[in-house]
Amino acid sequence: MASKVKLWIALIVVLYTIGAFCVQQTEEGAQVPKTTEVEEGALEDENPIFDLSFDDTGHEITAGNPKRIVSLSPSNTEILFAIGAKDRVVGVTDFCDYPPEVLDKVRRGEIQRIGGYSTVNIERVIALKPDLVLASYGNGLGTIETLRRYTTVLAFDPKDIRGIERSILAIGKATGNYENAEKLVKEMEERISKIKAKERSGKKVVHIIWNDPIFVSGRETFIDEAISIAGGINAFNFTGWRAISVEDLIRANPDVIIVSSGSGMGGGRDVVYDWVLSDSRLKGVNAVKNGKVFVIDSDIISRPGPRIVEAIEQINEFLSR
Repeated sequence: MASKVKLWIALIVVLYTIGAFCVQQTEEGAQVPKTTEVEEGALEDENPIFDLSFDDTGHEITAGNPKRIVSLSPSNTEILFAIGAKDRVVGVTDFCDYPPEVLDKVRRGEIQRIGGYSTVNIERVIALKPDLVLASYGNGLGTIETLRRYTTVLAFDPKDIRGIERSILAIGKATGNYENAEKLVKEMEERISKIKAKERSGKKVVHIIWNDPIFVSGRETFIDEAISIAGGINAFNFTGWRAISVEDLIRANPDVIIVSSGSGMGGGRDVVYDWVLSDSRLKGVNAVKNGKVFVIDSDIISRPGPRIVEAIEQINEFLSR
């Protein structure tokens, strides 16, 4: 029973990480600002123009050069390290483990742990005296607003690839690393363009996060968009992340099944993969019958950060087999 509870907690953490329980409005009910303006130097192409004036809670973003930064999500930590702000990061969550240098800095005492993703220790954050805290909706609006009494807090909740790119640019602006952030986004766009230029497979795809219950990625999520960019079609039409039944999965009859790696506790054997291959009820599903069940690193597919491009490239490779 204790093991079951831990797995449920882990699943909740994963779903928080990918935004399953995020809301669309601030605590006061104000709508998130529309994308209407462009920050000087921001990328402009056929896609909507980036507005870097506000974070996803409607809080103003100002250009700065903070000396002490605390990250409350793995994706924000990855962004900070990728744009060259690593030496100013003083606090991260228990789940922040990439790049490997994060763990090295934690071991050396250069970075402190400030609790879990949805269980942030506010006192630890305040004790680090940050002049910028980077949060996500999964941290909880209560936590975000409490910390805003003491310091600047910016929070992000990207729903798609463009949203991820906007978060990178916004964090670049807030930390004084905008040029590096712009370069990173440009590199991401170039890699995505190469994938888009390839022939689409048109295969039906299901991405399974967990198997007990079966949680899958639906439409209007950045994972759904990753599948689409890679050339596939999401086998489920509902919005967001949802629990389904075995019968639902059988009826969907996907050509390809992609499962998140690990055991729901950050490592170990690939539980979902083992379940898909061992459950006799699924033996008639095309993906199982034809050997098209693949494992993807749960971190690169679930974290709305720069490594989402790696996930797209891997999905594209799976679809080509």
